Amino acid sequence: MKPNARRHEAPGGELEPAKSPPHTSPRPDGNDSKFDRLVYERVRLGIMSALAVNEPLTFNELKALFEVSDGNLSAHARKLEEAGYIECAKSFADRRPKSEYRLTSAGRQALYRYLDHIEAVIKATRRS
Repeated sequence: MKPNARRHEAPGGELEPAKSPPHTSPRPDGNDSKFDRLVYERVRLGIMSALAVNEPLTFNELKALFEVSDGNLSAHARKLEEAGYIECAKSFADRRPKSEYRLTSAGRQALYRYLDHIEAVIKATRRS
């Protein structure tokens, strides 16, 4: 544990490390001022960007694009799926499993919000 990590007291009086805050998701009131950390990570941003211009893509196509292991890609794709940002359709082709991924409308909106945020940071940096 990090030396300065916040901790809280568990019911038995023991100290536990504080839990990480969950990723930021779109707010129902339309205020998307918070940075979506789920999209920020390199592989997840890559998956969403690739799917925005090349739908659908298979697991193997995504794996080749980002040069990551099966487990790494699977974990990132699962997080995006759980957030509702991508959909996965599983089938068989020549008796081999095939997973095809598509970006959902919520995923496209999250990607655009992220890109808007990054563009605003770039503009602010260039002004200074």
